[in-house]
Amino acid sequence: MFKGHPKGLFALALANTGERFGYYTMLAIFLLFLQAKFGFSAAQAGQYYGIFLACVYFLPLVGGILADKFGYGKMVTMGIVVMFLGYLFMSLPVQGDWALAALIGALLLISIGTGLFKGNLQVMVGNLYDAPEYREKRDSAFSIFYMAINIGAMFAPSAATAIVNWRMKTAAHSFTYDADIPTLARTLLDKGEGMATESLERLGTLAANQGWADTSVESLRAFAETYLQTLGTSYHMGFAVACVSLVLSIAIYLGCKKWFKHADVTNKQQVASKAASGEKTVELTPMQVRSRIVALCLVFVVVIFFWMSFHQNGLTLTLFARDYTQKIAEGVTRIGFDILSLTFLVVTVYGLFGLFQSKQARAKLISGAVVVAAIGALVARYLTLEATTTVEPQLFQHFNPFFVVVLTPVSMAIFNTLARMRKEPSTPRKIGMGMIIAALGFVVMAVASIGLASPAAVTAGAEAARVSANWLIGTYLVLTFGELLLSPMGISFVSKVAPPKYKGAMMGLWFAATAIGNYLTNVIAGIWDTGMELWMIWSVLIAVCLLSAMFIFSIIKRLDKATADV
Repeated sequence: MFKGHPKGLFALALANTGERFGYYTMLAIFLLFLQAKFGFSAAQAGQYYGIFLACVYFLPLVGGILADKFGYGKMVTMGIVVMFLGYLFMSLPVQGDWALAALIGALLLISIGTGLFKGNLQVMVGNLYDAPEYREKRDSAFSIFYMAINIGAMFAPSAATAIVNWRMKTAAHSFTYDADIPTLARTLLDKGEGMATESLERLGTLAANQGWADTSVESLRAFAETYLQTLGTSYHMGFAVACVSLVLSIAIYLGCKKWFKHADVTNKQQVASKAASGEKTVELTPMQVRSRIVALCLVFVVVIFFWMSFHQNGLTLTLFARDYTQKIAEGVTRIGFDILSLTFLVVTVYGLFGLFQSKQARAKLISGAVVVAAIGALVARYLTLEATTTVEPQLFQHFNPFFVVVLTPVSMAIFNTLARMRKEPSTPRKIGMGMIIAALGFVVMAVASIGLASPAAVTAGAEAARVSANWLIGTYLVLTFGELLLSPMGISFVSKVAPPKYKGAMMGLWFAATAIGNYLTNVIAGIWDTGMELWMIWSVLIAVCLLSAMFIFSIIKRLDKATADV
């Protein structure tokens, strides 16, 4: 799996792992933070969430254009510094009238920094594989790179949760996190004594469980204010984790720069270098340039609707986790909410691949020992877990990156086998298949939601029936299958098909399409509290994914023809 790749791939992948760990640590609690600190409704929080994600993924277009002119490495370094400042400001617990303005400023800095960093780092990965000896490994390289991203994302929710819980317990008023309290507390502060009696009684019970002695309405108001302020400050400390991870990211990037320095070169520099050495440069004809750009833009249209659906993980799927999913896990399901157990599972999977793929007896022996040790550690860890595990909504966000890390070698093995048999589908076909699989993921959610109260009723204070956590886990598993067919393959496709003069801009357009999809996530948040039945909300996403799949399959011949010379 890792054999035969240049060392620069691993340096760039690890640098990206640190940056993504910080980003996903922040994103895991971002929606909950907006509602707890500012009292936003799902629709309001969805607007901020969607606009922020849109900026994060649109600005790589600007960063790519700048990098095509001034160099990729310069933009990457500048981006890390700007991101660090953004996360630093976001970690400051500003209160009062300036709180929202400070948040918006921090988010803007993070967006600008990501725009300079993200796409250009990936262009450099692609440049490593322009060399003839590495050209055939481009798709597998981006799969490895994508897996590294998700290693950071896998540990992020647990890191955010650990910091938030620690702060809650060590604050002046020692609290524990309870997902039901913020919504009820905010409702009390907004409605006062007009709050439904049943909801008021529920809040009183929860306050008593937190050690709050007096549960009169006035005292509960003080509890609500204190709890929400403590929770907001705890979230700020969670954001500070990103600052630490970025320091590690820049250390890896600068310390290993010699491994990928030759990939930090623009098309203009490549042409000049070849001219100086007497090597001829093969130029694309205007028609080839035009057909490639058109093909890429058609793919980008489909990508918009995938990310609109997929990035519900930090929005409506998090709301479902908070309001409709059982608060405890039992039996084998407990493993899914223990990051150490998941780590042992990852080691086991990679050890098994090493065992079966290694050709030398010594390598097989080492891999076998790793598998035995990892399984033993997993069993020992399982036996020490409590009989029930508390399920916190943000923890569900580590399932997608966990599945990416575990399934990447499986995906690579399947497509490598198909490639040897000359039956591997083209990238546009993989994207179409990914859209169909994404639709199936939301079918799982629709089935799980039949008979549940509408989100509007829950927002009004009703207590919804709660379903097993396995429904959401299953959804993330299915969505991950779709993601592996679309995202790493799509990034590889862009780096391969983009005309050399426009590599940075085309990678930026990939992210711009992602940005539009991210912004459209708030369409679903906008209908969340309208009274629509829950299963109907998921059906909107099913329809979007299926229509996108139909579109790309309808133009597949045109796409294959336009990229046949690549």
